[in-house]
Amino acid sequence: MSEQASDGPTGTRHSAKHGWAAALAAVLAGLVAMVVTAALGLWAAGATGLPGSAFPRVVAAVVVMAAGGSVELSGNAGELARTHADISVLPLSVTLAGALVIAAGFLRPLRHRAIASGRELAGWAGRVAVPWVVVLVVLSVLARQDFEIPVQDPTGGIIEGILGGGPTVGFRTDVPLTLLFGVLWLAGVLVLAVLVSRGAPLPARLVRFQESVRPAAYAMVALLLACVAVGVVIGLVVAATRGHAAETFAVILLGLPNLVWFVYTLGLGASWEGKVDGPFGLPMPHVLAEVLRTPDISTVNIRTLAEHDGRVWWAVAVAAVLTLGAAFVMALRSPARMRAWQHALHMAAALVLTVLAICLLARISAHYGLSLLGIGDIGGGLSGEVSLRPNTWTALGLAVLWGLVTGFLGGLLASRRHRRGEVVEDRT
Repeated sequence: MSEQASDGPTGTRHSAKHGWAAALAAVLAGLVAMVVTAALGLWAAGATGLPGSAFPRVVAAVVVMAAGGSVELSGNAGELARTHADISVLPLSVTLAGALVIAAGFLRPLRHRAIASGRELAGWAGRVAVPWVVVLVVLSVLARQDFEIPVQDPTGGIIEGILGGGPTVGFRTDVPLTLLFGVLWLAGVLVLAVLVSRGAPLPARLVRFQESVRPAAYAMVALLLACVAVGVVIGLVVAATRGHAAETFAVILLGLPNLVWFVYTLGLGASWEGKVDGPFGLPMPHVLAEVLRTPDISTVNIRTLAEHDGRVWWAVAVAAVLTLGAAFVMALRSPARMRAWQHALHMAAALVLTVLAICLLARISAHYGLSLLGIGDIGGGLSGEVSLRPNTWTALGLAVLWGLVTGFLGGLLASRRHRRGEVVEDRT
């Protein structure tokens, strides 16, 4: 009864009085998780040797990117030449670390509540957003650096004289876009946290939707985290048995979800297109690099990967087991009165949204080049390109099929178990 009383004016005043400290703690804890994860990943990748004491600024840039912010690459090569670069990639390990911690901090004051007004939830979210905006501004100011790029000059310095010095490349944060996308990122994290948590309160008019939405949302988050857990186990085994431990830990700490969620869609039958060209690249398995390092755009799917390593067929089996497991968990958390065909529809809708999120978050685009008078790339092989993008509509269509089948099977399997809302006859 005391918990329910907290919904009244007294509870609201108590929340308003103490909410700012809890909000600040949640944001700072999330920031620490992101900074530590990014710093350790960059350390494992060898970024501590960057010139100009740039390591803290690179860490800040990675955290900004992980929070949905915009980091722009820029360059200068004098009057006649210019450097051009762009990068679009989310370090999802850092993103995931911050999202989990901030979501836990956001939900903690709301536990043991059945119903909360929309105004109260919005006010609590707003208190979390204020320190988050301050954090984004500080990171945006810190995340800027220029590097000088050495170029082989067979003319004995003539080209460098024409260029007016060696080419440089650097990065800057677009503050307005960072604030916009950073706040949207936070809003997405908080909304998803409320949807996933069975103990989080909802406004009274939305309670009727929780029976269909919350089990599906929980199952999809569990599916994505299970993929990451499998990836961590595989990464640790690879680091212990095949060497290159530092590179492996760099992948785990910076981009493991990028890799395992991408592989999960391949296991569902989806295909991606991409290319790796030049001296630059991203940490990735050798078999994937072999497929992508071709003169033209390459198609990446289970078949093309299996031509280089037949073990990738295991991705199909793992994806099937994880998807069926998620459907079973969803059905167990759903009311017992739901039929198998209803579970199939819920699972299909949830899996489509999940695969769409993967397609949007795991894509990669990066390019760097030095052009003279706007023609070509020069600079002794400095130009490079890395890209990876999904065939989205095919992936979504396959997600519908997988969702319908596994949702139906999961509903049948769960029907043999006692579930929430089911009345057990007392035979004593």
